[in-house]
Amino acid sequence: MELRTLKYFITIAECQNFSKASKLLHISQPTLSRQIAYLEEELGVTLFIRTKPNIKLTQAGELCLEKSRDLKSDK
Repeated sequence: MELRTLKYFITIAECQNFSKASKLLHISQPTLSRQIAYLEEELGVTLFIRTKPNIKLTQAGELCLEKSRDLKSDK
């Protein structure tokens, strides 16, 4: 797991939208989606409930967001 991927995850969670997050991060939306799919696979959990136009965090996603923010603030 890379810190960059956690940054992507936090941005998506805050924006509640993959397209908006990709614009803020200056990466393509498919690349961002792929990175989150890899993260979900690595963790073995689903992080987002994908609905249009926005997304919501799963319970696992909420926990991951809390832990990711803790890591980010430790830096």
